[in-house]
Amino acid sequence: MSIKIERIGSQLVKEISYILATEVKDGDIKFVTVTDVKVTNDLSYAKVYFTVLNDQKKEETLEALKSASGFIRKMLADRIEIRHIPELEFIYDESIEYGNKIEHIIEKIHEEDVDD
Repeated sequence: MSIKIERIGSQLVKEISYILATEVKDGDIKFVTVTDVKVTNDLSYAKVYFTVLNDQKKEETLEALKSASGFIRKMLADRIEIRHIPELEFIYDESIEYGNKIEHIIEKIHEEDVDD
């Protein structure tokens, strides 16, 4: 991936996070953290990875983000100077959940070692 694409991705993370925190009024989008943005080489699509504070609301949050994507793109067009703002695809980031699961397994193994 080129440096330009990575730079645009990190700029999108920052701007989308700001827009979600300050501009979007939807209650289902509260407590969303944008963890990463992967942009295609032609800048036509961007996968926006996110997590939420309440795991039970991830489906509602995903639907709310999909419905707000047009508004978010419009706001991005005002903030980022590229010719074409990519289509946004929101994806729930499972990596933090997976990391917590691995950490729990490691703690369990350490507890078993201490008991032996």
